[in-house]
Amino acid sequence: MKKLLVSALVLALGFSAFAQEEEKEMKKGWSFGLLPTATYSVDNGFQAGAFGDVYYYGDGSTYPDPLHKISWEGSYFTHSHRMRLYLAYDSKYLIPNMRVNASVTYMTDPLYSLWGFNGAAATQNYDVWSNRNQDQAIPASATDQTLTNINYYGMSRKMLRILANFQGQIVPHLNWAAGVNFWKWDLGAMKDNGVKVGDERRYYNTNATLYNFLTNAGVISEAEKNGGLALELNAGLVFDTRDIEAAPNKGIWAEAYLNGNVLNQRYLKACAYFRHYISIPIHIPAGEPVFAYRLAWQQTIAGETPLYMIQNNPLLVQRNMISEGFGSSNTIRGLRENRILAEGMAWANLELRVKLVNFKLFNQYFYIAVNPFFDAGIITKQYKADALAKIAVDGKIYDPTFNTLTGTTDPIYDASKAGSIVYSGGAGLKIAMNQNFIVSADFAKCFTPGMDAGLWIGIGINYQF
Repeated sequence: MKKLLVSALVLALGFSAFAQEEEKEMKKGWSFGLLPTATYSVDNGFQAGAFGDVYYYGDGSTYPDPLHKISWEGSYFTHSHRMRLYLAYDSKYLIPNMRVNASVTYMTDPLYSLWGFNGAAATQNYDVWSNRNQDQAIPASATDQTLTNINYYGMSRKMLRILANFQGQIVPHLNWAAGVNFWKWDLGAMKDNGVKVGDERRYYNTNATLYNFLTNAGVISEAEKNGGLALELNAGLVFDTRDIEAAPNKGIWAEAYLNGNVLNQRYLKACAYFRHYISIPIHIPAGEPVFAYRLAWQQTIAGETPLYMIQNNPLLVQRNMISEGFGSSNTIRGLRENRILAEGMAWANLELRVKLVNFKLFNQYFYIAVNPFFDAGIITKQYKADALAKIAVDGKIYDPTFNTLTGTTDPIYDASKAGSIVYSGGAGLKIAMNQNFIVSADFAKCFTPGMDAGLWIGIGINYQF
């Protein structure tokens, strides 16, 4: 893992291409950041591809904010076989007095993990997670001996997302915000090309999955089990006094808005975020430390979110390609990707950002920083509580397939654990170019029983908030 981190930092220097001039500490013209996506995660494996940002500063009068920013990515993951393509545009200057944020994303997940609903209430057992090459005790109902690869938490999904969000000033630092997001989802059983074992090619047993159990039990409805369309509209207010957007030294960034789907299975969510950046007056040559924290809450206040949208984390401005779930890099670090699926969640992130050194290289300005952090969250509204209660016995749900695979009598769901507080801690390492292009590596550990993902590693771009 250390080699991966070192490689990411070296590549950040070696593959940064740029063409601009320096004048009075301001950047002019174009700036290009390019990185191979040589990363690794426990959820998706090694990532191959490339990503980067393109900045245009014009005459430099808006630096360190660019006039226009284009972000892109094309990548493939070796373990999950996830493929994703992404193109985004962000500008506060394209339309006078209005910010425009737009993107197109296409992603395939043939071996996506559905861990269950409501966090710690759902059993997490790694013995039946993506076991491709070992013989397992297969339920008697599965007579095809080639279906011997087991991933109890596996399913597939395919997504197309097109979004456009806008902000305009009401008074200084206070903006209105509105946007539209179109989604197309295809869900189903796992898809793979099999693994050759001797003279046989073995495939995943798609009957021995949590997705299959919840579908057959009626928890996942006919209307949502294969995916669907969503057209989300959002509107609200944004208060922003940050001095620098990518990595603020001071200021407040707060949002409050409603987000609702007007197609098919309709719902309405309320979302509130409060982020505060406090400069600490301790003299360090590279810059004063910054204490940053985020308090966040989102909850469905009308209707019920379909399965294909429950992992979505609505945002007015997209900082990363995917803003999903509770867990992984966007919300609570140290958890599996989308480990917590709930209709309502409140969480907090606290971190200290300390710049260790800054320097100039190839006429670009760099700094290296560390950020120890603590994350915590709690479910405020459970997902599909009524449907789960119908098949529960004293709040617990059992799946004979799961018990056969694990050799236990454990339940796959225990409603009494849905209120567990989830908390984790860790530290990150950052390298930034021109205060905008930031390569990020975070290491975290979850301390909530039943939620631990081991040593969690996330390597990507930008601070989390």
